[in-house]
Amino acid sequence: MIAKTFSLYKTSFTGLSKEAWLLSFIMLVNRSGTMVLPFMTLYLTSKEMHRSLSEAGFVMMLFGLGSIVGAYFGGKFSDKIGFYKVQLFTLFGGGLMFIVLGQVKSYSLICICTFVLSMINEAFRPANSSSIAFYSTPENRTRSYSLNRLAINLGWAVGASIGGLVAAFDYELLFWVDGITNILAAGFLFYFLRPNIQLKKESSTSSDTKEVKEEVVPEVMSAYKDKTYLWFLVLMTLFSCCFVQLFTTIPKYFRDDMHLNEKYIGLIMAINGIIIVAIEMVLVYTLEKKNKNTQWIIIGLVMCACSYLSLLIPGNAKFISLVMILFITVGEIMAMPFMNVFWLQRANDKNRGQYAALYTISWGIGNTAGPFLISALVDASSFKVAFIVLGFILFISAFGFYKLNSNSNKETL
Repeated sequence: MIAKTFSLYKTSFTGLSKEAWLLSFIMLVNRSGTMVLPFMTLYLTSKEMHRSLSEAGFVMMLFGLGSIVGAYFGGKFSDKIGFYKVQLFTLFGGGLMFIVLGQVKSYSLICICTFVLSMINEAFRPANSSSIAFYSTPENRTRSYSLNRLAINLGWAVGASIGGLVAAFDYELLFWVDGITNILAAGFLFYFLRPNIQLKKESSTSSDTKEVKEEVVPEVMSAYKDKTYLWFLVLMTLFSCCFVQLFTTIPKYFRDDMHLNEKYIGLIMAINGIIIVAIEMVLVYTLEKKNKNTQWIIIGLVMCACSYLSLLIPGNAKFISLVMILFITVGEIMAMPFMNVFWLQRANDKNRGQYAALYTISWGIGNTAGPFLISALVDASSFKVAFIVLGFILFISAFGFYKLNSNSNKETL
């Protein structure tokens, strides 16, 4: 049994390109410093900053708005000047902006710096998605993205757990760590994946990639005219509005209503990343063979809905928070890798930046609207009402994916 399990793990990680591993390593370095985002709401509502939840929600809304702008230009420039240059600039520039943001105390300056930081930082995502697609094949593309997510979540586990300790000592240090790891990641990208490596890879593989992609979607050359994809983005936006609460309003609920301290909140957030690192690659390797991508997304959304509804259950705070994290983690593992597959299967080498940008923009809209609307809802009513609303939206999204899958099957027939 142990040998079989080890063999399954080994197989799930084999066949990926060296560049995919390098990109994941760079992402691991970057995300190991992810401390600002999960603690930003706590920082702004702390005794030092004494801002309201609505004010913190507005700042997070600006973070989401900046990510929308950044994603658009990140995708546009990735198609024009190449994903390498965009990644290098955004990693280094984002690192500097994290450090600057930690130094400002004026609420208006915090708002401005947050927007600029997010715009630079989130322009990285479409370029990174394009690079992963470029350095993978159709056969291993889902696992290449899962490897990248593994790096993100391993870094998240490290960053969140250490971030809880750092936040308990001094919130300002969070910004320095996040900024320095961004700059380190830029250095590794420059050293390991210089332009000549990208150009060499491009000359040897771009024709093959083009041939495969154009066989899949020869009629779709503009992501903005792909109606099925646009409906997918609407559902993605609803999902992201709900999922982003894990990093915005939920930490405040854990602290203020469930009376959990920052150290425990950091630990419970780290569990999310640890579980993903432990099982996602193997699970994706097993599930992708069944060719039911949309069905896994639906199951994942239902699990996420259950995670928020579980917070309505009375009981021990530490146990309930753990149940919530377990539900949303399983939901994330089931849904997100196959959401990536959806847009990748519709893109080709000429419009991949467009598709990646719109995918990132849908997340940006969720990051913009989600924290602002839910924090306002909490201020007007309660967290309990917000959890019911979040569960309802996720069930609606799951039904939307069910209809999208049914329509896609009819088109195929």
